[in-house]
Amino acid sequence: MSDAIQNPILAGFNPDPSICRVGDDYYIATSTFEWYPGVQIHHSRDLANWRLVTRPLNRAAQLDMRGNPDSCGIWAPCLSYADGLFWLVYTDMKRYEGNFKDGRNYLVTAPFIEGPWSDPIYLNASGFDPSLFHDTDGRKWLVNLQWDYRQREGGDRFGGILLQEYAHEHQRLVRPIHNIFAGTEMKLTEGPHLYRRDGWYHLLVAEGGTGYDHAVTMARSRHITGPYEVHPDNPVLTSKDDPDNPLQRAGHADLVTTRTGETYLVHLCSRPLPDLRRSPMGRETAIQKMEWGDDGWLRLAHGGNAPATEIVGIGASQQAPAVEETYDFANATLPRAFQWLRTPQPERIFSLTECPGHLRLFGRESVGSWFEQALVALRQDSLHCSAETELEFEPDDLQQFAGLIAYYNRFKFHYLAVTRSDDGNKVLSLISCNDDWPNGRLDIADEDEVVLEPDIPVRLGLDIHQRRLQFRYAQNDDGWQPIGPALDASLLSDEGNGRAHGYFTGNFLGMAAHDISGRGAPADFAWFRYRRKPY
Repeated sequence: MSDAIQNPILAGFNPDPSICRVGDDYYIATSTFEWYPGVQIHHSRDLANWRLVTRPLNRAAQLDMRGNPDSCGIWAPCLSYADGLFWLVYTDMKRYEGNFKDGRNYLVTAPFIEGPWSDPIYLNASGFDPSLFHDTDGRKWLVNLQWDYRQREGGDRFGGILLQEYAHEHQRLVRPIHNIFAGTEMKLTEGPHLYRRDGWYHLLVAEGGTGYDHAVTMARSRHITGPYEVHPDNPVLTSKDDPDNPLQRAGHADLVTTRTGETYLVHLCSRPLPDLRRSPMGRETAIQKMEWGDDGWLRLAHGGNAPATEIVGIGASQQAPAVEETYDFANATLPRAFQWLRTPQPERIFSLTECPGHLRLFGRESVGSWFEQALVALRQDSLHCSAETELEFEPDDLQQFAGLIAYYNRFKFHYLAVTRSDDGNKVLSLISCNDDWPNGRLDIADEDEVVLEPDIPVRLGLDIHQRRLQFRYAQNDDGWQPIGPALDASLLSDEGNGRAHGYFTGNFLGMAAHDISGRGAPADFAWFRYRRKPY
């Protein structure tokens, strides 16, 4: 039995990992941004094989992201376990651009990982990336980045790491507030986590920004309030000096100790397209084995500071993901692989009972809406993959359209949609937004429209091979036919084209229905199939 672990351990959009251990069980929480329900939590007993077990922020009292801009919503949750409870702190980011962020930090708790999870306790809004530290004396401390809204020449707005005690009996933070760490020369200091070991408080942070200069740095102090001395070999982890490493943008990390005393670090990374710094799968989660040195500092077990694509595990063989996954929508609950955008009222955008054996989407606002959009999708987690579905939809006019979509955000998507042409025909139309920020200009390929037979389902498919995306379709017993030109899948990425940095999610593949007339036209999807091919 091989105990090697291949990275990433959470493929596809799964950034900002926070890990905790409860007995022999390990849990990782990752950011979900504008996708609902909020926060993904995966479970493992061997650090190699992970299974999605819950998304705890699943009701309006905990999370309502209607109106949140792209790449806002849930930023960098922190999951911990103490006093018989799971503790989850998270940011609901309400604003992205401008001097202010308006990020609200909350705490929820649960006796079991599956819940029930409590209503949220408001903590603060001084900055994002909150993390809760449970000290050995029973006191609890919140650390988060301080966001400095002032524009200063030569500086950044990452104003250091704030520390404040949390009084759980009163369900609030108590003064004073300490700024315990200004960061290193790498700047952009964020993602703090505290740990206690051998009389030292160790502070782990992310620095350099979440692009290709991202890194993990550490500091320590005898006192929780500081002063903190920096690690002599910072950065502890980074890909910035190793451009050929398959795992790029390594940073934003958290630590866990096994029952036998070994230390592992989980961190975000991305796997960009070959020879092109674009990452359609977004930021993923990888793991590294760590060692504590005789000097009391933590370092990568394999040496250096670059991430390894393969590490030594704790004795379990790693299973390859399924080549094909088919969802038939026979049950009354949405398969766990899927999410939707922003709204805590899913009954407004889909039903699994109104047309038995189908996922019915109710056409709502336009593609890219920040409020109520009927789009249900799963993550792209391989550079070579395909998606297929079967759709029954009879639009009245061009204001109603539904189909198969590859979606990153409102400026980045490719959409094969059934609609009605001006001459009254039911047609297939290609609609793309090729990262035209801030204008959002659509490319609609009228010359590629295909007239469909009315009142007959249509099968829709797409194939992605690295940066090439090709749509296809079929009706009746006919074979698949390509439609339109090959499209650029690389634009559906964090880096994209119009904005080199600043988006944080990943490409999703799924089903969508839009009715901008407000009539809520239903679109029925009989099944959805996702295939992944070797990376």
